[in-house]
Amino acid sequence: MQPKTILINILKFILFFGVGFGILYYVYQGQQKGYQAKCDYDFIQECIKSGKTEADCTLQTPVPGCSLAEKVINDFKTVNYFWIFIVLICFMVSNISRALRWEMLIRPLGYKVHFRNTFWTIMAGYFANLFLPRFGEIVRTGLFSRYEKIPLEKTLGTVVTDRVMDFICLFIVIGLAFLLEFDVLWNYVQGEMGKGEQGDSLFMNPIVLTVLGLGLLGVLLVFIFRKALMRTALFGKIKNILMGFKDGILTILKLDNPALFFLHTFIIWLMYYLMTYLCFYAFEPTATIEHATSLPVIGLSIFVFGTLGMVIPSPGGMGSYQYLVTAGLVIYGLSDDNAFSFSVIIFVAIQIFNILFGILAFILLPLLNKEKTA
Repeated sequence: MQPKTILINILKFILFFGVGFGILYYVYQGQQKGYQAKCDYDFIQECIKSGKTEADCTLQTPVPGCSLAEKVINDFKTVNYFWIFIVLICFMVSNISRALRWEMLIRPLGYKVHFRNTFWTIMAGYFANLFLPRFGEIVRTGLFSRYEKIPLEKTLGTVVTDRVMDFICLFIVIGLAFLLEFDVLWNYVQGEMGKGEQGDSLFMNPIVLTVLGLGLLGVLLVFIFRKALMRTALFGKIKNILMGFKDGILTILKLDNPALFFLHTFIIWLMYYLMTYLCFYAFEPTATIEHATSLPVIGLSIFVFGTLGMVIPSPGGMGSYQYLVTAGLVIYGLSDDNAFSFSVIIFVAIQIFNILFGILAFILLPLLNKEKTA
């Protein structure tokens, strides 16, 4: 790799890590203020019970030592790690199905590949995504092409098809969540959950109105200058992406066993969902949420929130994942501090899996392919 490329990748990592850390810091600071307010309120209530006036009790606030970070650490100590182990099993099943599904896409190219390489290069890709968003796809295709002696462009085509299917599944899952929980999620989108004032509506927010206005202006400009835009390189790239989606779908339909391909797809996304839902039972506050909605449906909603958090370009979804998962759980009545703790617990658990198996992948791949490694 050229020094210039290395430098660019380092700068990209610093940029994306900075974005993720900035979001996480912003979320933490907001939650810390709320947690401090909760500590102060609880202290004042206890103080009043002891016979002091509310004014005298208020003078003793803010309560020192009220740290959300310490709460999160203590919450980790209460986690039921049996359920974390079950989440790990779901994680492994999803990756096994992904590896087998990927093999189905490669087979029509005329290559017989080894499962060990499809599986471990996927794990290496997940690990690489922790450093640069979407960098894992490059690492995954590069390693696989090297060890299986398949041209890189052919491998890349199968990965594009693989991701096209995931993109479609994401929209299906979002649609299913809205179908089951339309009222709850739509109220959240409008920014009216628990507020009741029209001025608090999301669509009355000046930032949102500005974004919507710029979006409509952009659409209008694209329509007016559409002929000129069609001659630009950017239009060509967008067209190629859309054609890639079309070709990816056609490739799937031409497989020897499309039904098996879709079965693996279902298993992958079922396991993703179960990783969120079953993790609820690892943390007492989420295991005992009191809400009219059943826990499996709440799990689906939080899964959608978390998946959208992972889409935002930060290392492993850091920051954005915690923000959206916390916001989603608060909708269902969980306190902000417990919601934040859960978001950190599940995020750390999954990333530990990615790190451990990613490092193991980089160790095992050369050993398993000694005869193919120069």
